[in-house]
Amino acid sequence: MDEYKYLAAVIGAGPAGLFAARFLSNNGVRVALFNRDIKPGGLAEYGIYPDKIKMKEGLRKQFAQILESPMVDYFGNVKVSSGGTLLLSDLTEMGFQSIVIATGAQGTKWLRIPGEQLPGVYHAKDLVFYYNLLPPYSVRRYLIGPKVVLVGAGNVMMDIAHFLIREKKVEEVTVAMRRGPGEVKFTRKELENVAANIDMPALEAELARVAPIMKASGQDVEAARQLFLDGLPKALEPVSSTALRFEFLASPVRILGDWTRGVSALRVEDNTLVAVDGIVKPRGLGTTRNMETDTVIFAIGDTVDKEFSLPTYGDAYSINEHPAFPIDGVSYEAYDNDADAPIKAVFLSGWARQASTGLVGVARKDGENAARAVLQYLDTQSPLQNQEKTWLTITDWVHTHLQQVVTKDDLARLHTAEQEEIKARGVEDFKFATNEDMLRTMGL
Repeated sequence: MDEYKYLAAVIGAGPAGLFAARFLSNNGVRVALFNRDIKPGGLAEYGIYPDKIKMKEGLRKQFAQILESPMVDYFGNVKVSSGGTLLLSDLTEMGFQSIVIATGAQGTKWLRIPGEQLPGVYHAKDLVFYYNLLPPYSVRRYLIGPKVVLVGAGNVMMDIAHFLIREKKVEEVTVAMRRGPGEVKFTRKELENVAANIDMPALEAELARVAPIMKASGQDVEAARQLFLDGLPKALEPVSSTALRFEFLASPVRILGDWTRGVSALRVEDNTLVAVDGIVKPRGLGTTRNMETDTVIFAIGDTVDKEFSLPTYGDAYSINEHPAFPIDGVSYEAYDNDADAPIKAVFLSGWARQASTGLVGVARKDGENAARAVLQYLDTQSPLQNQEKTWLTITDWVHTHLQQVVTKDDLARLHTAEQEEIKARGVEDFKFATNEDMLRTMGL
């Protein structure tokens, strides 16, 4: 065991939490990594589309190397929240001198329009977790009809379209966007997965409809059209007859249906585009129309878990705007709005600090920067006395008060079992779909 002077807890074992743990452990801090899920990886494990196996395997190897450090201990299947199995106050009472919150954006963002609670209305995150086999989403039932409306304009929306078109093979997918075609957020690479299913006559008609509005606001119609055409040359061969259509300048205002038969339509308000201080924004026209559908899926971003025991501001946890330990001018310090003071020793990282921002590379940098801020803070604190005694007290508390805690040794057994299943089934990847199966496999 390397020598260490401080103890830190990192909550959340996604990319931000894992790279924060590595940076801290490489700088003389012993780290306890607490994770809600059994397996580490966060959205790198449960958010990337399942067929991107090489990407996932590369990330899994990096994460495994981080966990190999004797300065990093892993406690999985542990929920830290105001109503969870572990409280933030428990961690400080145990003796941790600093805490990094890297729980991601576990909450879902909604428009709060009438009808969102009807059967057949979902958030994209639920389905992403479903097809990536994250318990308990992996065993839930999702009522997806033949006609689906997706609300959103980013890569997550395209991932859901990918799932609906190539896996579920529904009859029709219509993408509703409140902005115009010149402001889509998905990449060409993601479009290529579904481009062969685009209803091109319908797309050309829709582009012609919104062209005068785009021109009036200074947007380039042909450039917007080219964004869609760019996905065609390398488009995957279609495996379904699903028709993919787009409805631009359409803001959802109500979901129609009943509690027995579910969704029947999405009502949208028509928008125009206006330039305000050089920025083009959608503006409602007051006219509405109904889009017939059986299922509505929102892919409009994420927010933090409001049940976690930290104050929130917008879609993230509250941050100290005047940090004592800034990194490149950025604050990583949690803030108590009611007390109007920083929350001592608590730092934020990744999507917990700024929801839905960037992918793995961004999360890695943010995790390491949060660790740098923690090191600055720890330099102001007295080194820990009786380190090993304190650590034994912590591990004893965890295993006494918490049930079915997953350790690094348990993860190794799970990994071996997964590899055996891959070989036996002749598949490229395999995951157990329930926590019960994983715990049983690990002997817990």
